[in-house]
Amino acid sequence: MARPWVLLLICFLLPGLLLSEAAKLLQLSLMGGSHYLLMDRVSQILQDHGHNVTVLLQSANLWISGMKEEEKSYQVITWLPPEDHNKVFYNYLDFHKEEALADRDKFENFLKFMELLGLQCSHLLKRNDILDSLKSENFDLIILEGFDSCSLLITEKLGKPFVSIISTTFGYLDIGLPSPLSYVPVFYSMLTDHMDFWDRVRNFLMFFVYSIKQWQIHSTFDDTIKEHFPKGSRPVLSHLLKKAELSFVNSDFAFDFARPLLPNTVYVGGLMAKPVKAVPQEFENFIAQFGDSGFVLVTLGSMVSSYSSQELLKEMNGAFSHLPQGVIWRYERSHWPKDIKLAANVKIADWLPQSDLLAHHNIRLFVTHGGINSIMEAIQHGVPMVGIPIFGDQPENLLRVEAKKFGVFIQLKQIKAETLALKMKQVIEDKRYKSAALAASIIKGSHPLTPAQRLVGWIDHILQTGGSAHLKPHAFQQPWHEQYLLDVFLFLLVVTVGTVWLCGKLLGVVVRWLCGARKLKKA
Repeated sequence: MARPWVLLLICFLLPGLLLSEAAKLLQLSLMGGSHYLLMDRVSQILQDHGHNVTVLLQSANLWISGMKEEEKSYQVITWLPPEDHNKVFYNYLDFHKEEALADRDKFENFLKFMELLGLQCSHLLKRNDILDSLKSENFDLIILEGFDSCSLLITEKLGKPFVSIISTTFGYLDIGLPSPLSYVPVFYSMLTDHMDFWDRVRNFLMFFVYSIKQWQIHSTFDDTIKEHFPKGSRPVLSHLLKKAELSFVNSDFAFDFARPLLPNTVYVGGLMAKPVKAVPQEFENFIAQFGDSGFVLVTLGSMVSSYSSQELLKEMNGAFSHLPQGVIWRYERSHWPKDIKLAANVKIADWLPQSDLLAHHNIRLFVTHGGINSIMEAIQHGVPMVGIPIFGDQPENLLRVEAKKFGVFIQLKQIKAETLALKMKQVIEDKRYKSAALAASIIKGSHPLTPAQRLVGWIDHILQTGGSAHLKPHAFQQPWHEQYLLDVFLFLLVVTVGTVWLCGKLLGVVVRWLCGARKLKKA
């Protein structure tokens, strides 16, 4: 019989031994820009925590100019689509950016972009050499980004369990969460969780618009699915995301509106956070020129640091010139228009250490496009924001920033030097914005586990338990009419109508009998 101290030692050591087992993980990184940055960080974290990570990288899709690539600790498999496709894809990507920056962002443009991604996916699915190689590796788990439909199809081909990283706000993807329309705003409704009657009417109607748009987005991959999956076993994109063992959401309730979650949904906003380093001396020297006035940091995202229209640059540069603060602006110097003289208090840089600058004690404001990674970093360091949304989920993100009162946002079409300068001065001088930003920082930072610990801990949990069946509701296996109790309502309606009809018939019989009895009595 084992001694008590031996059993106690096993109880303490066994979980640690189980957690230390390295799993073979495949990460699919087929998107560029901030999507790539987040997935790269996820891979680094998992590799650093003892797992063996392999990344399938679409290397032509990084979309990030000026980025300084760091050495990777994980294994990378790269692939490239045909050159003619890349040319068409990048030409359209440039057009899409220019349209968005000219405030002509249309849903049709996004659909065309998704069609090109579907075609690109078809090229990858034709690469049997890559797919066979991945199958032979027999990975334990796949990590993919929920926004990337192609990764879902690759995973379906490989037949392996997967976890999903949700890089955008919740509403953009349907992962099966309960979404009461009375207080959960539909994506692109531009509503908060505080809705009056007319807001709820709008949210209800927007739900149907959103559903149609989601169907249109998914349909852009129809040809790819028909080409690469046999009839009778073709996957439905809207169903695939709900097969995820876990959904990791790149957000935090310090930023997002409170809403119902499922047990397999985990918030990990802030994965991009790294230990703060001293900013390079060139930036420190520039900041020092402005003393206690401090500085403003400006970044408009990895995709648009060289695509701003000349008129927009002129207005923004004019707005910055009205500030007593210094301004550090991420913009490619080679693309700066020669006929616009850079304001004396502005420094532009091709690339900059954004997180380290946000952590600097002299920062006063962050001017951002509203990407979720940038907002999470600003919240981490308690920096108030002025947002300039450009496309995608950015308007919705900045709506939350304004609703939480740690910043404001301004539409592209409204940007004039005087207007933008007033917005920036408003946020810098009204200390309530800074207080709200610091409060959000405390909320985000007071979790008992860091985002990285939550990510690794939950992945280890499903690796040990063989999946997440115990975390998923039975609703995922129910047809939609059962989920919404339509069969129950129909049954109750039939019973009610039938009962009323039967009672009416019986009442008629009684009335006729009474009338007949009265006539007999009179006779």
